[in-house]
Formats: sequence, C-alpha cells, structure tokens
Amino acid sequence: MEPLLLHADHLLTMDADNSIISDAAILVDSRGRIGALGPASAVLPAHPGVPVRRLKDRLVMPGLINTHAHSGLLRGTAEGLPVWDWLQQYIDPMHRVVSPEDAEIASRLCYAESLLSGTTTIVDMWRHMEGGARAASDLGIRAVLVPYVAEHPDHDYFETLDTNEALIEQWHGGANGRVQVWVGLEHMFYATAPAWRRAIEISQRHGVGFHTHSNESRFDVEETQRRYGMRPIEALESFGLLDAPKTLLAHCVWLSDDEIAILARRNIGVAHNPVSNMKLASGAARVEAMLAAGINVGLGTDGEKENNNLDMFEEMKVASLLAKLSKLDAAALDAWSVCRMATINGARALGLDADIGSLEIGKGADMIALRTDTPRMTPLLGGQGGNLHHNLVHAVRGGDVTNTMVAGQMVVEEGQLVCADLQSLIADANRVVPGLFRRRAEWLGTHSAVHRGDAMPGPGI
Repeated sequence: MEPLLLHADHLLTMDADNSIISDAAILVDSRGRIGALGPASAVLPAHPGVPVRRLKDRLVMPGLINTHAHSGLLRGTAEGLPVWDWLQQYIDPMHRVVSPEDAEIASRLCYAESLLSGTTTIVDMWRHMEGGARAASDLGIRAVLVPYVAEHPDHDYFETLDTNEALIEQWHGGANGRVQVWVGLEHMFYATAPAWRRAIEISQRHGVGFHTHSNESRFDVEETQRRYGMRPIEALESFGLLDAPKTLLAHCVWLSDDEIAILARRNIGVAHNPVSNMKLASGAARVEAMLAAGINVGLGTDGEKENNNLDMFEEMKVASLLAKLSKLDAAALDAWSVCRMATINGARALGLDADIGSLEIGKGADMIALRTDTPRMTPLLGGQGGNLHHNLVHAVRGGDVTNTMVAGQMVVEEGQLVCADLQSLIADANRVVPGLFRRRAEWLGTHSAVHRGDAMPGPGI
C-alpha cells in the first residue's frame, strides 16, 4: 500500500478532547494506519513526495461503528407487531427456509448500504455466515460476525454452536484482520443450560466475544422473572453468560438500577438501537444512566427489517431525540455524547478501541469524508465552539458521505462502491427474494399455529 495524504477542510478526531482541526491533513501510511495528523500547514511539508488527495468542502471523521445489525431481505415486509409476536409471525419462519445463497446476497447488500452511508465496522448477527465473511472480505468492510445460534428443541433451525465454532476456526482474523467471529445466541430463551455453558467455553477457548439480545421488551423481563425468579441481566450473570472475554448485549431497554450496576461492574458493552426500539414499540433505553455508570454504550441500527435502513447518521439523530422525548428534557443526550456512541464508545463496547473509533496516530485508518457544501451543513461553524457536532447528529444523512476508507483502503469513492457494483447487488436480491417468500409461505401453509415451533421455548434449565 502506498502512503497517502488526505487534505480536508475539517478533521474531527473523536479523541479524548473531541478535537476539531480546520484545514487539516492526515497521513495514511503503508500499513493502512494513521502516521500523522494536524494542520495541513504542518503535516503536508513534513511528508514531501507523498501523494496528496484534496478533499475540498469535506469533513473527515472516524468511520461509524454499527454495534448491532442483522443482514436480511425482509425490508418493508415485517411490519406492525411488537417484538415477540413479530419474531413468531415473520422472522422465525424465515429462518427455517433461508438458504446460504439468500444469506450471502443479503449480507453483500447490507454491507454495501453500510459502507455507502459511512459505516466502517458492523456487528452482524445473521445466518450461513461463511457468505457474510466472503462479503466482508470482498467489499472491504470491517465486520464482527455473530452467527444466529439457537440450541433448543423448539428452535432447531438456526445456526448451532458447532457451526459457530467452525466459523471461528475458519474466519476469525480473516481478511487481514478485518473479520472477527464471535459466539452468538439469538436469546437466552433459545438455548438450554448445557448450551449456555458451552457457548461461553467456546468464547473463552478461542478468546472471542459473546453477543446476544437482552431486556429488549417488558415481556423479556417478565418472562425471565417468571422462569428464573430473576431479571434478565441477573440471570445472564447467574448462568455464566457474562463470563466471555468480551460481552456485548443488544437493546437493554428495560434495565433496573441493579442491572445497570452489574453491567458497569462486569464491563459489559451495550448496543443501543433507538429506531428499532421505537418501531417495535419496545421502549426507550436508559442511555444516560448507563453512560453515567461508565457503561460503554454504542449505537446499532438493528436489522433492515426492523429499522428499515442501515443509516447510522439517522440512528444518531433518533438516539438524541428519543432521549429528549422520553425524559422531557431538551438537554438530554447531547450531540457530543451521541457522536462518541457512534465512534469511540462503539469501539470500546467491542474491545477494539486501541485500533479504531478515533483518528489518532497509530490507529487503523478507518475514516469517512462527507460533504459540507449542503443546506444540511449550513451554516458550518468550525472549531471547538462551533456547531459541527450538532449538524452531524441532527442534520447529516448517510447520503452525504462521499468517501469511505477501511484499514487504509478506499472502499467508497465519490459515492460509489470500489469493489462491487451496487445495481448488480440489488438485482441479485430481487432475484432470490421471490423464492425465499414462496418457501416461507409454503412452510406456513403446512404448519398450524400450534405446531409451528415458533412459540416461546421452555425454561432452558
């Protein structure tokens, strides 16, 4: 890789001081890492002979980190139900019939959408994830792949811990380190006690993280209390499911003070998904309380079917607005806090903050450039006392991103994918969707509601 200098009108580092540098330059070295950054007047003369890419009317900032997503092909077809009914009617029947080809095509389309809108790292919980690994490798995104595992007789049509471990052995650290593979459970309810123990044993033995959903809805809390006499986080801790080298929990909407204390004490990361939580009527998470307790809270879009897009800039705006509305406090969850959730906090939630999440010397060159010459960014007042961060949270959209770089490689160039043709990806999705929907309809047509196997599984212990 040849070194490259990027010269932009504004550079937002997301370092400890949220530093903003106007008329800035950043050196991407031959290893795909940040070699220098600062005012262009100092950085450019210090590196003569290195090609300079002028990014006029552009802001450069760290790539966004989507800490919870699901690839899929159900966008706009799974609507109008709360989360557990939604799972049983739309989602679990799809998992019974989705093919490896469907799954890989879905991942390619979702990773393309992510890169085009400024996401450089995605945590994807999905199916047949050898295809997801190939998609991440080919398109250039940084991905934490979490197979959708269920180990319960009532849900024997998801991934298994065997296939999860095989994927770890095949792909963890792949694509020059851009691909990680974690252990995943769809939910604690979707596994038995021996599976809980094995999931964490696999995570510990391979030194990888563990990811699952928790406290997403009131039903989740009430059902856990009914089964185990504990709240969900208390149950996860009691059953050893917080003992992985790194644990990330999605949603965490309905947390008690005691549960927040457990998460803080155990250094558990949380993926906040405000759009999904609103759409599925799950509730508003206590984000400020979690942040005040020292919990690393990142942002996630959730899946294409429960969002219905993967635009992390939209997620940033909704996170701020939902906090303000739910607390009736216009000052709740300020713009700097949201920017950090989408970048460095997300990296910390994944245990990757030494390498990504901010633009600092020695870190990986994961960054994006977005337009500043738009009505949405006008006026733009630079410097630490300006309005740049407010515009990023409340005005910018993913379509304002022009360039995306991951590990020093430009993977989106002036709004176009470098390593894939978007229209071909869309055509592939349109080609396989009718078959997926037909197979799901055929299965539903031959199974009564009583025997579908989509009711909540038993206690698991």
